[in-house]
Amino acid sequence: MTKRSATAQYQGLGKPGKGSVSTQSGVLSDQPYGFNTRFEDQPGTNPEELVAAAHASCFTMALAFALASEGYNDGTLDTKAVVTLDKDGDGFKVTRSDLTLTAEVPGIGADDFDRIANEAKKNCPISKLLTAEITLEHSLR
Repeated sequence: MTKRSATAQYQGLGKPGKGSVSTQSGVLSDQPYGFNTRFEDQPGTNPEELVAAAHASCFTMALAFALASEGYNDGTLDTKAVVTLDKDGDGFKVTRSDLTLTAEVPGIGADDFDRIANEAKKNCPISKLLTAEITLEHSLR
């Protein structure tokens, strides 16, 4: 079993409050977040950006391993994830994660690629975690 962790703190409450987030690996260390980084495009990160990074990297790795298991041993996969945060009553809800993939996999046909990519979308652990709608657009060069 693999376990990974992150920590977050918030000083002050509501809009004026400021937070920081760190990851176990140290790749994020006391990175700022708060209302201004989430809704006003100020420098720092936010939960939706972090979920998008997790989803893009998880899906891309799942696809890389799925392609390898099907006998493909070369290629390039570039994925962008856009996570949408919508108003939900008095609060907010992540409603979707849209994946856009550009891939180059020598020797693969479009039908096989579509099948393998959609299975990876469905089976990557972060996709399984999310209850939001998940879409995938892809192009094969």
